[in-house]
Amino acid sequence: MDAQPEAMVGIVLVSHSAGLAEEVAELVRQIGGAEVPVAAAGGTDDGGLGTSLDKVSAAIERVDRGAGVILIPDLGSSVLTAKLVEEPGSVVIADVPFVEGAISAAVTAGTGAPLAGVLAAAEEARTFHKL
Repeated sequence: MDAQPEAMVGIVLVSHSAGLAEEVAELVRQIGGAEVPVAAAGGTDDGGLGTSLDKVSAAIERVDRGAGVILIPDLGSSVLTAKLVEEPGSVVIADVPFVEGAISAAVTAGTGAPLAGVLAAAEEARTFHKL
C-alpha cells in the first residue's frame, strides 16, 4: 500500500519569468527542505514573459497536499492571475517579497503549520531588515 503524503501547505511561485520562478523554487527547496511542496509557475504558455492561468492552476494541483496553497506572485499581472484562482481558506495570495516570503513560507510549511501560520510567516518577511 502506498503511503499518503502528509498534509502540508503548498507554495506556488507566480512569476513573469519561468527562469526566475524555477530558480527561486530551487533556492526555497534547498533552504526549506525537499519535502515542502513548491512549484514554479512562470512565464507564458509559449515561453515568453508574462503569466499563465493554466500554469498557475497546474502548479496548484501539483502542490496541494490538503492543507491549503499559498500563491506568491512577483508583480503586476501575476497578482491579477493569482486572484483568478484564489479560494479563501484554501488557496490564498501572500503579499510578500518574492524570495524572502517564499523562503519564510517554506520553512514554516515544513514544520506542519496550518495555512494561516504559513501565511503569517511569509508576511512577516516584509519586516526583515538586512542591516
